[in-house]
Amino acid sequence: MSDDDRLRWDRRHAGQDPVELDEVALPAVFRPYATEFPVAGRALELACGRGAAAVWLALRGMDVRGVDISPAAVEAARGLARRCRIAERCHFDIVDLDDGLPPGKPVDVLLCNKFRDQRLDHPVLERLAPGGLLALSALSEVGAGPGPFRVRPGELTDAFAVLDVITSGEADGQAWLLARR
Repeated sequence: MSDDDRLRWDRRHAGQDPVELDEVALPAVFRPYATEFPVAGRALELACGRGAAAVWLALRGMDVRGVDISPAAVEAARGLARRCRIAERCHFDIVDLDDGLPPGKPVDVLLCNKFRDQRLDHPVLERLAPGGLLALSALSEVGAGPGPFRVRPGELTDAFAVLDVITSGEADGQAWLLARR
């Protein structure tokens, strides 16, 4: 990621209030499927931001690693985990995903909300444990216009066609996929 992009994300996260405890949740698009998410095992959240979803997974009983490019976001996520008293199950690191996925063991959940990098598709599939759950959402051209960070219609289901789809959709400028390996 360019230094300008990194600084832009850091300024954005640094300027926000801390995540409130009632904001600890899955991204809205996955909330109707919360029971699909396991209550034990390992999870990895890419572009975790300030940690609301990662902390939700940890509160369910998972060991979670969240990664983000922004030091301000990572520090906020660590603070949220401490306030929720689950810091021992949440580990947050500053990672530039332009360099690929960070090394690690297979995970039972891989969550990525509003971030998409096609170069990570194969590594994401490799990181999922057998039976693992992929929860991916991204900005979409459907219901919006084309843009540099928007996925094309059908892109997510095509990219992860080897998985068993639980739900997927595209509307109002967002695309999502919840699927199991």
